Amino acid sequence: MSTQQLDTPADEERRNQYLLSLGSRVRGLRSQRGLTRKAVAQAAGISERHLANLELGTGNASVLVLLDVAHALQCTMAELVGDVTTSTPEWLMLRDLLSPLDEASLARVRVAAASLLGQSHDPGARGQRIALLGLRGAGKSTLGARLAAALQCPFTELSHEVEEMAGCQLSEIQALYGLNAYRRYEQRALAQTIERHTAVVIATPGGLVSDPTAFNQLLSQCTTIWLQATPEDHMGRVMAQGDTRPMQANPEAMDDLKRILTGRTAFYSKAQFVVNTSAQSLEQTFAQLLSVVRTQVTPL
Repeated sequence: MSTQQLDTPADEERRNQYLLSLGSRVRGLRSQRGLTRKAVAQAAGISERHLANLELGTGNASVLVLLDVAHALQCTMAELVGDVTTSTPEWLMLRDLLSPLDEASLARVRVAAASLLGQSHDPGARGQRIALLGLRGAGKSTLGARLAAALQCPFTELSHEVEEMAGCQLSEIQALYGLNAYRRYEQRALAQTIERHTAVVIATPGGLVSDPTAFNQLLSQCTTIWLQATPEDHMGRVMAQGDTRPMQANPEAMDDLKRILTGRTAFYSKAQFVVNTSAQSLEQTFAQLLSVVRTQVTPL
């Protein structure tokens, strides 16, 4: 008689809950990075249906498939399948100290840790670099150029700096070299911009906040302002610029946009200031933005 034990209902339920949690993490990471299910599936070398089942918690993927998905999402396996803070005793003790804290307290700890590690800079120097955050269509280019002109300082579109550094367009960088290579170019372009300018207005790519290295550098060395807008305004402004591809190529583009915005809101909200570009006219928005900079930020 076999001594192998049969799975109990509790065992099966535990596994089902884990698969649901795994699917939720995969879906959340994909939303944070602004990637479609199709793009992740292609990068991971699996079918879109396989990825959909994984995200729904109905697919029991192999370790190798999860490794490919983690690579496509530019994250570690630990981040994908569990909590990296369980990996060492020090992580466990840090997690125990930090877990009771609210978001504001955690932000203060992060700033203090950055200072302790030599990653923070003089507030005066940081204040002279203005970084505008937000999704495409938030108004970063339009408002950023006007703000720089009013402050008589340079204006930099970080995406253009990435293209110049790579020698090709953004879409080509990702198509030829992948998301990881793009992030490296983005980090280098940001570091170069910060090194070159003590006073500058920077329009950042919408997905920069999903890269911890670049985002930490931005928060520590620039005054950050989130240009907030509704999903409808984001989409409408992009189409008003003559780019109708988002709606034509994907009938679920608005739903995708809403998911991306939801996934990134917690990151955008780390900005020091928020200006809502949907609640008022362009002139009113610019006046508010200029007022924030002139009254709250170290004078240029």
